[in-house]
Amino acid sequence: MALLYSEKLPPSWEAPVFNLLGVDGKQYTLDNFQDKKGLLIIFTCNHCPYAQAAWPLLGELYQQYGAQINFAAINSNDALNYPEDSYDAMKVFAQQAKIPFPYLRDESQATARAYQAQCTPDIYLFINEAGKFKLYYHGRINDNWQDKNNVTEENLAAALSRLLQDQEPPAKQPPSMGCSIKWLV
Repeated sequence: MALLYSEKLPPSWEAPVFNLLGVDGKQYTLDNFQDKKGLLIIFTCNHCPYAQAAWPLLGELYQQYGAQINFAAINSNDALNYPEDSYDAMKVFAQQAKIPFPYLRDESQATARAYQAQCTPDIYLFINEAGKFKLYYHGRINDNWQDKNNVTEENLAAALSRLLQDQEPPAKQPPSMGCSIKWLV
């Protein structure tokens, strides 16, 4: 398991388009997320310990911000060598974890490449500007992925609040870290 950090991307970088299958059997594109002020995209998976630690936090953030911000999780891992990240395994995981937002499969990994995703989780918060999603925050969830009780900086929650209050993006955007995306050979 290789530890990687998210890549730095320019402010207002436009979200690349995608067309991905969700665990609910529906196809999703950026057009499905036009109805709210922002879109949080999380590149993640089922098995990485960093991703596993993030799932409950993302559920809590969804409960707090999901009425105004759309959430979508994308699993791009190689399912052949990592069957625990296959589409069928994702369906089971989503049901067991009670994931309340779309969980999408990037079988070809084209979406992960377009987003320059590196790790699980890799967090992208976009502001919806007249139907175009512009990067607002790209960084970590918080400063202590292992112990929720020792978190001193809630970076993603702060960014979500700032976006909803029409404030400038946070100046401090520490990178996310996690297991490397498992690329197809």
